[in-house]
Order: sequence, then structure tokens, then C-alpha cells
Amino acid sequence: MKKLFAFAILILSVNAFAQNKAKTLLNEVSEKVKTYENISLDFKYTLENLSENIKQETKGDVVLEGEKYRLNILGVTRLFDGKTLYSISPEDEEVTITSNIDEENDAITPSKMLSFYEDGYTYKTDIQQNINGRKIQYVKLTPIDSNSEIKNILLGIDANTKHIYNLIQVGKNGTKTTLTVNSFKTNTPISKSLFTFDASKYKDYYINKLD
Repeated sequence: MKKLFAFAILILSVNAFAQNKAKTLLNEVSEKVKTYENISLDFKYTLENLSENIKQETKGDVVLEGEKYRLNILGVTRLFDGKTLYSISPEDEEVTITSNIDEENDAITPSKMLSFYEDGYTYKTDIQQNINGRKIQYVKLTPIDSNSEIKNILLGIDANTKHIYNLIQVGKNGTKTTLTVNSFKTNTPISKSLFTFDASKYKDYYINKLD
């Protein structure tokens, strides 16, 4: 009985250490991100669902400044000025304007990509990998909300730079999405109008306004 009790204490101690280590690492990432005026990322995005025989890969890029972002992916530009989201599709010649952004949704939007883990998750350190000479420490995050569609997330962090290297999200439906950062640049000169929607450029587009 004493051995069992001692083993239970050991397990709890290990779990507490893993949580504290993960929290320290995540705090370091968060503090590092907050020092930048803006961040520019080039990334690869992969979606897989083995049971549905689905595997899709694409590349994209995003510029982040506080809550604002300009995201290019799958031929669509998504522009968020802090209040309104504009989705611009040249192929369809359509602009979708969304004013009521649901912040309670657990989807990881570009503006939350580097800070989403600060609320709503439990976390602990996971595996560490050497990827192209970089030491990547993974932190496993599990949603506190049992109704979340997310099963868990593995967040890969460069132990040297404290930058996010990749994000692996596993859904309860078996879908796995992976975002891998290929290029991480900070404080680059950007146009003042980068996050401003210019309606004059889309006079011939169909404007779809949503609540």
C-alpha cells in the first residue's frame, strides 16, 4: 500500500513538473511574440482524414499586427482590420464581408494562431525532436471544454528562438490539420494600408455582406 501511495505521489510530481515546464515555455513564446510590432509567416497547411481518404496540402502566407491580419491561402485573401473580415476571391469575383466575428469559436484564426493557447486548454510537455538541426519541443494541449470539436493540439516550439515551428490539431472526427512555418520574419516594413479594404479595387465584384 505504501509503495502504491509513493508511486501515485511520483506520478503526480512528474505531471506537475511537465505542466510547469510547459507553462514556462508557453509564457516565453507569448512574451517573445508580444515584443514584435508585426510578424510575417510563410507556411504549409496539410489536412488529413484517413477514414475519408482525404489528404490536401497547400501553401500560404500571413502578415499579423496585433489583431489585424492579411492571409493568402487557396487563392483567397482574407483581410481583417480588427473589426471586419473581408474574404476576397478573384476566381469568383466576390468579396464576402463579415462584421460579426465570433470570438468564442474554438477555430484557430490567424490573429489567435500565436496566442490561442493562453486560455481554454490544459497543457503538458510532450516529445522533443531534432528537425533540420533545430530542437523542437512539443507541448500537448487539451481543450477544457468537453464539447470542443478539438481532441488535442501539439504545438511545436523552437527551443532556441522560442518561435512556433508547427501546430498539429487533431479533431474528434479524426481529421488532422498541420500548419508548418517555413519562414518567420518580424518587424518588417509594411504598408499602412495593408489591412485596409479598398472597395474601389473591386467595383466589378459581387459584394456579399453577412451579419
